[in-house]
Amino acid sequence: MAGLVDSWAQESLSGLERQHLRRFLEPLESPQGPRVRVGGRDFLNFSSNDYLGLANDAAVIEAGREALLRHGLGAGASRLIVGDTEAHVSLERALARFVGSEAALLFNSGYAANVGVLSALFGEGDVLFSDALNHASLIDGCRLSRAQVVVFPHRDVQALEALVAAHPGRRRAVVTDTVFSMDGDRADLRALGELCTRERVALIVDEAHATGVLGDRGQGLSGFEGVEVDLHVGTLSKSLGGFGAYVCGTAATRELLLNRARSLVFSTSLPAALCAAAEEALLELQRPARRAALWARIHQLSNGLTRLGFPARPDSAVFTVLLGAPERALQASARLREQGLLVKAIRPPTVPEGTSRLRIAVSAAHSEEDVERLLRALAPAGEVRAA
Repeated sequence: MAGLVDSWAQESLSGLERQHLRRFLEPLESPQGPRVRVGGRDFLNFSSNDYLGLANDAAVIEAGREALLRHGLGAGASRLIVGDTEAHVSLERALARFVGSEAALLFNSGYAANVGVLSALFGEGDVLFSDALNHASLIDGCRLSRAQVVVFPHRDVQALEALVAAHPGRRRAVVTDTVFSMDGDRADLRALGELCTRERVALIVDEAHATGVLGDRGQGLSGFEGVEVDLHVGTLSKSLGGFGAYVCGTAATRELLLNRARSLVFSTSLPAALCAAAEEALLELQRPARRAALWARIHQLSNGLTRLGFPARPDSAVFTVLLGAPERALQASARLREQGLLVKAIRPPTVPEGTSRLRIAVSAAHSEEDVERLLRALAPAGEVRAA
């Protein structure tokens, strides 16, 4: 039997190799940060979602260490059994205050949050309207809900309006990322909010790549635009530098998810140490100096990429250099690596066919010279593009 499964695996791996789509792990030999060590070499890292440089922050680590000594390593069970601690409750209260909602509920990852929320709240007879470039966790959550899924063209609110008119249902919701993880562009959240209010459709947003980046305190695009949403999903693993996720909404919604979201009910809960570290990171995230440093680098990189002939907008901390074929993206990534720059190639199925790319993520921990070094290395690619 084992030989049969192995033959299937080998066949599939050969297909990935032929398409330049096979991936490999590369363990870090250093903490996460703007500079990392991989395979015995030091690199300037532009592939991390640690947008505010909090993954290795001393105060955040110390808060986690203290909670580790107090609560131990593992939670031991799910939240509903004996896996709940005061650290979980305290973080949820802090997140609810941060977002401005009645309540918050922790999940073990952004993927678990989106799958759990959508499958718990929607079912047969319901309609979910999903942006074409939503993250895989939103796509899978929509599928698992068993609701009718209507995909609308990326950021096209006019097309969505027509689809909403054409698809009645028992419960209906628009589901979207606020900052899209692979392109770094923003949803047209104001227009979505107006449409949802007018048509009595719920609005569910994933603020994973906007938290800590946008908003007067880093609350995300909904806070930045002043748009009220029905459910706000966020992550502890990007700007907050840790691990886990949360959903903010009403107290009743929280209680329903606590009872029905299978990815929460049937999972051992987050370790208390991660919760304590995240609460400290939430305080650090709201310091204006960190976001000011990040936005200085965002504008610097956006202006530099534009000068090189690459389309770029200062919408978020994520930038894309589109290269088309997977092998071209791999070659470009390898050339940058030779110069000590870690910029990973992104290929299908993470992105659509024909849109393989370099995905560049900038951090508050990068210096002005770090970004200039990257731009100098990208200059030859810009010259080829212009020709």
